[in-house]
Amino acid sequence: MNEIDKLKENNKAWSEKMSELEAGYFEKLAAQQTPQYLWIGCSDSRVPANEVVGLMPGELFVHRNIANVVHAADLNCLSVMTYAINYLKVKHIIVCGHYGCGGVAAAMQHKSHGVIDNWLTRIRDIYARHREDIKALPNDELRLNRLCELNVIEQAKAVTHTSVVQEAWDRGQELTVHGWIYGLKDGLIKDLGVCISSLDQVATTFRLIAPEEQPA
Repeated sequence: MNEIDKLKENNKAWSEKMSELEAGYFEKLAAQQTPQYLWIGCSDSRVPANEVVGLMPGELFVHRNIANVVHAADLNCLSVMTYAINYLKVKHIIVCGHYGCGGVAAAMQHKSHGVIDNWLTRIRDIYARHREDIKALPNDELRLNRLCELNVIEQAKAVTHTSVVQEAWDRGQELTVHGWIYGLKDGLIKDLGVCISSLDQVATTFRLIAPEEQPA
C-alpha cells in the first residue's frame, strides 16, 4: 500500500469510528456549522488546531498560513474573517502562533528564502523594532521564542485594525480578539495577554473613520 492509499484507509477508519461514537454524526455535521471561534494559526503540521483546544469538527473555523501573519492586503485572510464574523457570527478570534516557528526563524536570518521573504516582511519589521531587547536574551532559542511571542501580539493587533472587525464592533456585535502561543515541547497554550473586545482598546491611529465622518 502506498502513502496515498494509506491516507484513504485512515479516512475510512476515522469515518467508521466517528459514526460508532455518535449515531448520525456526519448527518448533523453536514446540516450546519456554528463555531464560536475563528482560529488564525500557523500552517505548521505539528499544531492541529481542533485537537490542541479539544474541539470537534464544526466547532472551530480555521485559517492558517506561514507564521500566522495577518496582512491588511491579504484577501484570503480577510475573506475568512468576513465570513466568520458576518455570517457565522463567531464571538472570538484567536491568533495562535507556536514556539520554534520556522517562518519566524527565517525572518531573523540574513539570507534569501525566495518568495516567502515577501510574506515575512511584517515579521522582519517586528524584529527590527525589538532587535536590541531580543539580542539581549542569552541564547538563540530564547531569542526565537520571544520573537514568536511578539509576532502573535502584533498580528492579533493587526486583526483589530481591519474594517471587518471594527465594523462588527460599531454595530454592537460581541467579538473579542486573543493572542496565544502553543508549546511544541509540552502541548500547552500560553495566553500572551492580548484580549481586545472594543474599539476603545485600539490605538487611535488605527481607528477607522466612519464614512459620515470623513471630510468632504
